[in-house]
Amino acid sequence: MKIKAKDNVIVISGKDKGKKGKVLRAIPAEDKIVIEGVNVRKKHKKANRKGLRGEIIEFATPIHVSNVMIEDPKTKKPSRVGYKTVNDKKIRIAKKSDSEI
Repeated sequence: MKIKAKDNVIVISGKDKGKKGKVLRAIPAEDKIVIEGVNVRKKHKKANRKGLRGEIIEFATPIHVSNVMIEDPKTKKPSRVGYKTVNDKKIRIAKKSDSEI
């Protein structure tokens, strides 16, 4: 999986198409990622016996990695991820502007 945690990504398909966000968590076993503010769900939590009130909790759920593209650092547009070897070290680059991610 070419997208890692803390990357800035743009959603390219689905109900949140066009939204930008930071990857909070990557789940490589399922090819999914959790993005801040994207694919938000609501969960209704029941009040417990101690007198606390019930509440509605909003949380981001995983989205498939094929529905997002990395945000190019220079152009701020969606780009594919490539790799380049510099000083015997493999680094990730944005294909659109050939800049390091």
